[in-house]
Amino acid sequence: MQTKVTREKALELLEKYNKEEFHILHALTVEGVMRWYAGEMGFGDEADFWALAGLLHDVDFEQFPEELCKKAPELLAEIDAEDELIHAVVSHGYGLCSEVKPEHLMEKIMFASDELTGLIWAAAKMRPSKSVMDMEVSSVKKKFKDKRFAAGCSRDVIKTGAEMLGWELTELFDKTIMAMRSCEASVARECEELAAQ
Repeated sequence: MQTKVTREKALELLEKYNKEEFHILHALTVEGVMRWYAGEMGFGDEADFWALAGLLHDVDFEQFPEELCKKAPELLAEIDAEDELIHAVVSHGYGLCSEVKPEHLMEKIMFASDELTGLIWAAAKMRPSKSVMDMEVSSVKKKFKDKRFAAGCSRDVIKTGAEMLGWELTELFDKTIMAMRSCEASVARECEELAAQ
């Protein structure tokens, strides 16, 4: 899968509909995570597509929370996004706000890791380092079991995502931590640059 959408255009669209720093941070994180997964899973030549799907997955969340995944196709049409990119974005909300099921490996990975990045990020913020660089799978497991911790991150979605992929939760946790490590510094840098504009 390839896309003619440039990252510049995708970022402009994201910022047009998302002003909250947290939403931008989450979008950039999922972008980096998806780029890492593309390389890891042998889809390096599709890395731009995977990354842009990650960057834009919540494009409609901030301004249209009641229409999450339903408003996205209309917004993505503004940058002439391909049907495949729209499908990927809409499928990440499967079961919650979308009836579009993740089909491609990339879509299943985004479905499984989206909520998980939020949980891992929240856990990292509680560490002295405030970083995922020293995050252990055992810490994520403990936080995952504590339903009150990062309660907004759906454990059911994470479990369903792991099942879709045929992975144990431990494998999903481990890979997603590695993916977040790969982009932590660049995400922090870009968030600073965007905030300074």
